Amino acid sequence: MYIPTYRDVHNKFKLNGFHLDRDDLCRVAYSFIKEGDAFEKPVGDFLLDWFDDKDYIEMQTSGSTGIPKLIRVKKQAMVNSSLATGNFFDINPGDRVLNCLPVKYVAGKLMFVRSFILGLDMDFVAPSSKPLKNNDVVYDFSAMVPLQAQNSLNELHMIKKLIVGGAKINAALEEELLKLPTKSFETYGMTETVSHIAAKNVGDKSFKVLPNVTIEKDERNCLVIHAPNISESPIITNDLVELISDTEFIFLGRLDNVINSGGIKFSPEIIEEKLIKLIDRRFFVIGLPDADLGEKLVLVIEGEEHGLQPNLFDKLDKYEKPKEILFVPKFKETGNGKIIRRDSLA
Repeated sequence: MYIPTYRDVHNKFKLNGFHLDRDDLCRVAYSFIKEGDAFEKPVGDFLLDWFDDKDYIEMQTSGSTGIPKLIRVKKQAMVNSSLATGNFFDINPGDRVLNCLPVKYVAGKLMFVRSFILGLDMDFVAPSSKPLKNNDVVYDFSAMVPLQAQNSLNELHMIKKLIVGGAKINAALEEELLKLPTKSFETYGMTETVSHIAAKNVGDKSFKVLPNVTIEKDERNCLVIHAPNISESPIITNDLVELISDTEFIFLGRLDNVINSGGIKFSPEIIEEKLIKLIDRRFFVIGLPDADLGEKLVLVIEGEEHGLQPNLFDKLDKYEKPKEILFVPKFKETGNGKIIRRDSLA
């Protein structure tokens, strides 16, 4: 069976309604760079990088858990990732797709690569928090970050299959997505895994890996990913997981976020899940230095100090209850909407 390479452009590929081949795309790239809007210039840069003589692309990690860094990603790994996505989500040549993600990040780049390789009819629009505003097109497939999905609930019926990634879907958004005819999935991945390597139906607990991926846990109980079509060596994460099998796992939280308070270890994500329906703003739980406990649990809420429910902590276990509540006018976040916890407090 023929496997496409990064030099190929499927003959069914369309960009904003126009059939384009490799040469056409290079001309479009120059046009975007020279006279395009601000959101189009990174597309021009990416297209020229994609069709140059190198077999890799340089990409920046998001910076949600550390200093953003440049990494080299093999173009063929991006092709292999696209084929796995097409297989997993049953995306076929000629399917109409919406790309509303910034091409600065891996998810936006991958929407382009999927479209080249799978032969998709892609509309690319300016990334915004309300990507379906004034839209009248029915799409077979799209990818969004949670904020975009939250702001598009009234229009999401125009998308048949939606993947949501970049940050965790909270319980409130999950509840809304389950009411819609759209088939919605939460994805798991990072720049190092070339976009997602696993996904789950919204409402399910466990993630299932994409084709040609297997997983295990290390001695820290963190996920280790084996994806030979994407990375020659195992990808070691800082994500705490419960392993169901070598192809299925439950995400528990980030090791970086674990709080050790008085000798008891807490995963903030588990506490946050219990509070999500009781706080109508963005928030997170974090550990701050404490003379007696080593670290104390602190609840950090975005915005002004008002309107908290009196029974806010009733669902929490005795030791899960934060010792303090802090209010921060505006959280710091990465370009794809992940809250940077320590920076937000600073």
